[in-house]
Amino acid sequence: MKILVVDDSDAMRALIRRVLRGRRYEHAVILEARNGREALELILKAQPDLVLANWNMPELSGIDLLEMHKRDGIAVKFGFITSDESEQNRARALAAGACFLMGKPFARGDLRHAVNEAVGTISDSVEPRLSH
Repeated sequence: MKILVVDDSDAMRALIRRVLRGRRYEHAVILEARNGREALELILKAQPDLVLANWNMPELSGIDLLEMHKRDGIAVKFGFITSDESEQNRARALAAGACFLMGKPFARGDLRHAVNEAVGTISDSVEPRLSH
């Protein structure tokens, strides 16, 4: 499984990576991009199973990235982790096909749950841990 984390904050990308590594996704390939333009290139090149994107970023916002993919018929699952979780943004994200929109700061368990829900239909070789 490949997960692309897109955020202009190095610290936020590192935090999301740590949360994902702590559970079921310890063997996933986690890619990173600093903005929507970088993410666009990586999505086309690496074909991730899930994109976790910030809403507001320089060069190309997360929502613009998702709407471009929807318009062009590129199927990739999206989730948003953002400090701008207004009802208007939530509605726009869901209309564009996002699996979830989560506010910052977030609880680790909430992020894991949202990612599990988003990728629940993806067939992959990532096995859940049996101990804990």
